[in-house]
Amino acid sequence: MTDLDGRGRRPAPPAAAPSSAQVARLRLVIARLYRQLAQASGSDLDLTYAQLSALARTHEHGPMRIGELAAYEQVAAPSLTRTVAPLAAAGLISKQPDPTDGRSQLVSVTEKGAALIDRIRRQRSELLARRMARLTPEQAGALEAALPVLEQLLTEPADPDGG
Repeated sequence: MTDLDGRGRRPAPPAAAPSSAQVARLRLVIARLYRQLAQASGSDLDLTYAQLSALARTHEHGPMRIGELAAYEQVAAPSLTRTVAPLAAAGLISKQPDPTDGRSQLVSVTEKGAALIDRIRRQRSELLARRMARLTPEQAGALEAALPVLEQLLTEPADPDGG
């Protein structure tokens, strides 16, 4: 008996393993695009990738404990504590006692931090929009069709067999 994909269809067979050249090309394209997006945010940012990620995640998910933020960021809580300290010192994140557990603190994004995240996202989106505007309709369609595949690359399968 063959498992169906939840829509009554048989799942597609796995693709052949990518060549090392394909993997290297994709890795380089992603790295270069990320670097260009980061540069579009301006050189006035004095934040590490980890700090910017923690700030954005806190902005996205609202006030949370350091341990929760560490879980989102997939790092140890002590490491994240060191990451967040400069953000708090810069006034981008605030810390308050957790009302449900006095031993813990909640971190949240300040107005200054939210404005920074909004500016970064706007600048990076503007760069991508300019680049995408240069694409032919066929290229734009191919890019749109590739988005679900790229999103799938963001996660590991639940088990080593891909399930």
